[in-house]
Amino acid sequence: MNVITLKPGKEKSLLRRHPWVYATGIASTEGRLEAGATVVIRAADGRFLARGAYSPESQIRARVWTFDENEPVDHALFKRRVAAALAHRRQWVRDTDAVRLIFGEADRLPGLVVDYYGNGDKGQLVCQFNSAGVEQWKDALVQALVKETGCPNVYERSDAAVRQREGLPLVTGVLAGAEPDPELSVTEHGVRYYVDVRHGHKTGFYVDQRDNRKLVGDLAAGREVLNCFCYTGGFSLAALRGGATAVTSIDSSGDALKIAANNVTLNGFDAERATWLDADVFKTLREFRAEGRQFDLIVLDPPKFAPSAQHIDRAARAYKEINLVGMQLLRPGGLLFTYSCSGAISMELFQKIVAGAVTDARSDARILRRLSAGTDHPMSAAFPEGEYLKGLLLEKV
Repeated sequence: MNVITLKPGKEKSLLRRHPWVYATGIASTEGRLEAGATVVIRAADGRFLARGAYSPESQIRARVWTFDENEPVDHALFKRRVAAALAHRRQWVRDTDAVRLIFGEADRLPGLVVDYYGNGDKGQLVCQFNSAGVEQWKDALVQALVKETGCPNVYERSDAAVRQREGLPLVTGVLAGAEPDPELSVTEHGVRYYVDVRHGHKTGFYVDQRDNRKLVGDLAAGREVLNCFCYTGGFSLAALRGGATAVTSIDSSGDALKIAANNVTLNGFDAERATWLDADVFKTLREFRAEGRQFDLIVLDPPKFAPSAQHIDRAARAYKEINLVGMQLLRPGGLLFTYSCSGAISMELFQKIVAGAVTDARSDARILRRLSAGTDHPMSAAFPEGEYLKGLLLEKV
């Protein structure tokens, strides 16, 4: 039997149902501890704590499958977990056919991300296997996904840097069914978007911003909008549908901007209301400030500035700079949607950074709402690290 025994006191987090065991908390091991192997995790006094997946290359040395001593880790467990995840989405997700079907630890499948685009046999499942445990059980998980969703098409996008920290190679390709349709599109709150499964960011689309895109659309009528780090135009399309008078969108990826422009055509929107700039966002915002440009609604949705805790200081400076200039570009009464997708940046720290930017911009603003991902990105009460996306809606006064 494979066993991990923790140092005295290191069992406290697991007793609170936190699903990670760090290498520094392990006193001893026994058995054949290969990558992805199932291990029993015990307290220093020998008490059973959990069963998990072993990851010899990661600082997170084990991720918990179950806290139930009587629950074996087998094919049936993964079938139950996938079925439960799908049942949750059916209950809570509406008005879209682009869904985060499985969200790692929140669905008790640590390291697994699955997005579902479309429906049934014409749909597309896109998976990221980001830990040694789900890599070990990949075949069983794919079988369960196909059975529970009725979607035969499964594509792997295990090309995130987190794989390397697990000692796993970067992998992409078809796991079941057909190659992804290059013309694949999804509909969200009445807006259609092309999804580039093979080459796009993450799994091809930012499913996590669904509710926030809708809010932008609800508030865009009659406003001049600026969307920064626009990617394929998610917020831009929502603003156009919502009645924005003009939308300027900036991104440094020409390929993403081509898809964004095609999305305008796909929806039949007036292309003259949309301007796409292939440029550096920071530089362009400073140029807009020098020109005296102003907007009524600005979206700041940058990439991850802090991939880990050691990057927090650098990230804080970047967040402050972009929010400072953003506030300066807002007209009085204007709205700022600002986000961080860095898990290392807490909501409290992010709000403090943004407040400092408002002060340094010599502006006054009030926070109207805290923002987060939708209900298909639930957060385990015992796992606050799952709250990676956080945002604020501010009004300049």
